[in-house]
Amino acid sequence: MTHLLHLDASGRGDSFSRRLGRTFVTDWRAAHPEGIYTYRDLVTDPVPPIDEDRVRLATQSSVNGVRDIEAMDEVAAGAPELASSWAATRPLVEQLLAADVLLLGVPMYNFTVPAALKAWIDRVTLPWLPLKGKSAVVLSARGGGYGPGTPRERFDFQEPYLRAYFSVLGLDDVEFVHTELTHATVMPFLAQFREQHEASHKAALDAVRTLATRVRAETPS
Repeated sequence: MTHLLHLDASGRGDSFSRRLGRTFVTDWRAAHPEGIYTYRDLVTDPVPPIDEDRVRLATQSSVNGVRDIEAMDEVAAGAPELASSWAATRPLVEQLLAADVLLLGVPMYNFTVPAALKAWIDRVTLPWLPLKGKSAVVLSARGGGYGPGTPRERFDFQEPYLRAYFSVLGLDDVEFVHTELTHATVMPFLAQFREQHEASHKAALDAVRTLATRVRAETPS
């Protein structure tokens, strides 16, 4: 059975990225009735930001040639000053490793990902973290237009960043779904782009429903 880990990073309770996520989960559950679903709201239940002890934890994992959670347990046991940092990190890493599919609700803030998501990334990422064989779906909402050929395409540091991050960890099966021009719904000077936004949002919903039934149905052997 498939295990879906769903993370939301929007500061708004009813944001476009959260709406896309709810649609995905509803359809995914219908398509995978035996699947396991785990959810975390990174805004209401934030991850502790990276600190000196967490940096040292990563260093020690490299020095000791750590390759899995159990080996990291041994390193932390031998360095009591790092125990609390590992205690905060371990459940997040364990949760990520247990998942087959990672679903991220990611609004674009200031051309990139929200701090809430970045804190999670900084906390879970260790030199030995293996993500090969998993897949990810990123549900993005953007106030403006950043698609190919648009004037702001070169300001998109959201999708390139996440693609690079996952690729380095061996996860190349990443699908992006973007709802663009969301500010056209609230900002008068962007009202002329309302139709483009609505078309973008409809296309995003269609893509989400397709992906929800297409993602891996079984845990890879």
